[in-house]
Amino acid sequence: MRYLPFLLVIVLCFSCKKKDPPKPPESAKLVFPQNNSECTTGTNTSPTTSMVEFRWQQAANTDSYELRATNMNTNTTQTVSTSSLSAKLPLQKGALYTWVVSTKNKAVLQVTTSQTWRFYNAGFETSYAPFPAEIILPELGKSVFKDINNEVSLSWSGSDVDNDIVSYQLYFSTEKPPTTLVATITTGSTTRKLTVESNTIYYWKVITIDSEGNSSDSGVFDFRVE
Repeated sequence: MRYLPFLLVIVLCFSCKKKDPPKPPESAKLVFPQNNSECTTGTNTSPTTSMVEFRWQQAANTDSYELRATNMNTNTTQTVSTSSLSAKLPLQKGALYTWVVSTKNKAVLQVTTSQTWRFYNAGFETSYAPFPAEIILPELGKSVFKDINNEVSLSWSGSDVDNDIVSYQLYFSTEKPPTTLVATITTGSTTRKLTVESNTIYYWKVITIDSEGNSSDSGVFDFRVE
């Protein structure tokens, strides 16, 4: 009987130990269709659509996945939820799509989102427009400081299925949307320094043009100079 108090202490210690809170889901790593590519593996379902399979890697602490694919030509989104690591959707042939996967866990409210990838669904086209330029710096809505020369460096990246980008048109102004063409860059460079003033919000965008005359618009980005 002299061991009874000791056993009671052990039982109480274990019963009072707090459980670790449930962990939020990690983000899924996208696999296919690859980013900035042409997807040619779709199965024909009609003259204008093909069935495309999306794939991603397993994410920790995840019960289910939600795939969202957006047709950038029509701005329409298709959504499918699954517990698998793949899902199929019927897509318009020749259209530009973005896709993203959200991960969910029943034990928590937090939803985690993957990177956003983009691709062209193969169609009848022999030449595709460039992908819209991806803005790198300054980031959307951020505040920045000008350098000693009263300049700020703008940078972006460009990609094209046909690998035939010939120029970038840079629009920059204090008006939204920016209508002032400040540079047409044909050297392959994707950076530009521009003179700015403090306490001012600037708007900018990049038009990407390929050798066939196809073009794409990055959309309008803004930043504030402190």
